[in-house]
Amino acid sequence: MSKSWWVSVVTWLGTQGLQILLIIIGSILLARLAGFVSHRVTRSIARGEKDRDSLVQSETAKHRYAVAQVITYVVVALIVVVAAVGVVDRLGVSLTSLVAPATVLGAALGFGAQRVVQDFLAGFFVVTERHYGYGDVVTIWISGCIEPAEGTVEDVTLRITRVRTADGEVVTVPNGQIIKTINRSKDWARAVVDVPVRNQFISEATQQLHDLCDDIIKEQHFRDLLLDKPTVIGVEEIGSEETVLRIVARSLPGKQFEVSRELRARVARRLADLGVDSTKVHAVDSIGDTGTSVSENSEDATASAGVGEEDD
Repeated sequence: MSKSWWVSVVTWLGTQGLQILLIIIGSILLARLAGFVSHRVTRSIARGEKDRDSLVQSETAKHRYAVAQVITYVVVALIVVVAAVGVVDRLGVSLTSLVAPATVLGAALGFGAQRVVQDFLAGFFVVTERHYGYGDVVTIWISGCIEPAEGTVEDVTLRITRVRTADGEVVTVPNGQIIKTINRSKDWARAVVDVPVRNQFISEATQQLHDLCDDIIKEQHFRDLLLDKPTVIGVEEIGSEETVLRIVARSLPGKQFEVSRELRARVARRLADLGVDSTKVHAVDSIGDTGTSVSENSEDATASAGVGEEDD
């Protein structure tokens, strides 16, 4: 190889090559900076929410986290596109000559990536309409799947939603494949506990449940979880040998399960200590703003509280 060729290579590396290297390094640093700024802004806003109501804090934090994730995703994509254009320009390729091939490629991708575009559009509405956010407990029905994905939302982007199940598995759901969602931690939640008692103990059990609700709201632990005092609704069902009494409590989003477990244990202990015959304690954890409910068998919880199911 001639000396002039080596000179031209060294010259190119010292000019265009160096510029390309700087563009790549700069784009990586800008992408990292975008993530860092997004994280800091989210934390700063969260600190500003401390003086507001716990319910407002929770909903605001979830939405802003999702928005921050999406904005970061879009900014990084723009940085990559700009960097790619800069690299192509430094390589001496005319951008105008790429218009026709880019048009053909765009049309091909448009036909071949319809599902990806659908995912992005669906993800945009999921975030802007606040269907759910980071930390929400959700049930998601997916097109083509018999069983829904149930668990806690760990990540929401324009293309996918990641949900961690109770078994620790991470389910990745394309947003365009979502048919229906149930958000169990939207705005507020309700814990509903059904207490079956023998018919002869109805009056005494009702009074004890009222007293229990008064005692519970005085405890700091429950005040941090509840939006108001638990309420004894009264008789829910009447049977030949037992009557079902119902307690309802509004809680912070996602806390209805913890509240219902603690309520079941407290009810079981209170009735057992006073000798009131309760066959079992049943709980229903429901969503506050839609009224959708999920039944949960709580006989094991009653047994763990020291009260087993009694024989007739």
